[in-house]
This record gives sequence, structure tokens and C-alpha cells, in this order.
Amino acid sequence: MTKRAGSAGRPTKPLLKAPVRIGSVDARAVVGELRQLHEDAEDPDVERMPADDELFGALLYVEKHAHALRRQTPEVQRAAALRRVQLWEYVREQVDVHQMHAVDDARQAGAQWIELAPVLAVNAPSAAYNKAKRLKAVELTDETPQARPLRRTPEAVLRAERRIASERAAERQAQEVAQLRHELLVPVVERLLEQRESFESDEDIDYWWEEIEAVLPHCQTPLQMVSLRRYLDAVLRALAKIEKRTARPVALSEEALLALAAARKVRQLDASR
Repeated sequence: MTKRAGSAGRPTKPLLKAPVRIGSVDARAVVGELRQLHEDAEDPDVERMPADDELFGALLYVEKHAHALRRQTPEVQRAAALRRVQLWEYVREQVDVHQMHAVDDARQAGAQWIELAPVLAVNAPSAAYNKAKRLKAVELTDETPQARPLRRTPEAVLRAERRIASERAAERQAQEVAQLRHELLVPVVERLLEQRESFESDEDIDYWWEEIEAVLPHCQTPLQMVSLRRYLDAVLRALAKIEKRTARPVALSEEALLALAAARKVRQLDASR
């Protein structure tokens, strides 16, 4: 008998659904709400309830003393139980994150997968490795525009780790290139600024010279580096306008002419990258 098409689901189908997560929760505030419900119900033991930041202990308390709310309305009892469900789900998600950090620390301390197997409650080193990768999926996202959480499979985590490592490497390279370009730019700007008095000038150019003088001695942060390039561009544009208007060189000395040529060359190379 011919098997009807589509009658059997794909074995991996459950793994293809993006997981729904509680995410960020103000756990202390929720515990505070539960405490207030127990105080309103005149729970005689409420003073023994752990502090708001002792989440696990507080949850155990309200579970054990749920009977204290029996005289409250069904709405109050339901609200308290739903808050407990929410907090336990939050705890479950946090456990994955913290267990993953513990595994990472164990690996960095030299622990082998065979040592991690029993403490991860699995029977083989390969199973410990796969479980650790699934834990890693908690804090990684896929490549979709929504950046959804990863499927909890070792393969998906490995792909995400490779992608993130590649992105970080590209970012480091870009930062190194930007730093190198900045290191090449600074001496050129310093040389140009030294020849300030050997250029034609007007109110606009004087303003940009002052901006360069202000940022150049302390040019360390990315914002300062961007500002330096912007101010240099402004000076070069202003000098070019004077040249165009007067039809004569703005550099009044050989040193100034060489400094101007070097600045224009550096900015031209910078803009072409």
C-alpha cells in the first residue's frame, strides 16, 4: 500500500521551532508581590519567608505555604500560582545559563569531557559535549532579522559560534585598521598645523584650525578620531575654496605646500578604503 505523502512528520521537526522564553523578569519584585499576598492573607509564618532576593528559598516557602491563601478569592489564589509558575520557568532558564558558565570554567581549568559526563548526568564524553553545546544555545541567536534563540542542537550552536567568531575577528581587524589609519593621520595633521601661519586664512579656516588644536593633543577615543578627520576635511575644503576663489595657491611656503599635499593624499587614501 502506498504511503500517503506527508502522513509522517520529520524527525527533526520539533527542533525547528524557535523556543519561547520568559526572558527578563524582575524576580525580586514578583517575590515581593507573593509576599504581599501572604501578608494580606494573614499567613502566620510569613516572617519566615526568605528575602526577596533569595528566589529559590522564597519559591519553596510559598509552595509549602500555599494553603495560607485558601481563604482568599480564587482570583488571588490563581494569581499567586501563576506567579510561581512564572518564577520557576525563570529559574529553569537561569539554570541553563549558570550551568553553561560552570562547564566553561571547568573546561578552562582542564576538565575533560569524561569528567564532565557524570556531573552533567550523561553516560559518555560525547553526550557531555553535546549537552554543553545545547546549553550554549541559551545565549546565542540565529541569523534571522529577529535574532531568534537557536535550536538546541550541537550543530546549530557550532554554526553560531563560528559566525560570531568570524564577526568578532572582522570587528577586531576593522578596529586595527582604523587605529593604523589614525596613527598615520596624526603626524600629518600635526605637520599641517605647524604651518598654520603659512596658509591663506579667513574666519571659517581659523575656526577649524582651533577645533583641530583642541582635539589633537587628546585624540584617543573613536569619537575624537572621527572628529579629527571631520575637522581636517573642513580645513581642506575651506582652503580649496580660497584657492578656487583667488586662483592662487593657499600655501605661502614650500613647507606649507608639502604639508598640504601630504594631508590631501592621506585623506584621499583614507576615503578610498
